[in-house]
Amino acid sequence: QVQLVESGGGSVQAGGSLRLSCEVSKSIRSPMTVAWFRQAPGKEREGVASIHTATETPLYADSEKDRFTISQDNAKNTVHLQMNLLRPEDTGVYYCAARSGRIWSWDMAQMYDDWGQGTQVTVSS
Repeated sequence: QVQLVESGGGSVQAGGSLRLSCEVSKSIRSPMTVAWFRQAPGKEREGVASIHTATETPLYADSEKDRFTISQDNAKNTVHLQMNLLRPEDTGVYYCAARSGRIWSWDMAQMYDDWGQGTQVTVSS
């Protein structure tokens, strides 16, 4: 089990940028999948992006792949989500999730064992 701590949420206007961070309590050099999920009010949690930390291979939801970038900092055991060209529909609580190994169905929330507490992102029009 790992502990995950998110940071970096906030309020921005449409077109703006935010960078979220997920600090992982163990070395991310070990093979694991770390993903970001978004949950809008009244909606299901949806996968935004993931990264397989051993190979640094990113995967994205289609609607985010041209605007969001997931990356990792091995020295700080941290996974970042850079979000550009934000839209009001990006508003929600963003959660970091992790599971050991590679997950092919990375955007399915039930595949993950560990979750952070979430960080709020609000995009105004």
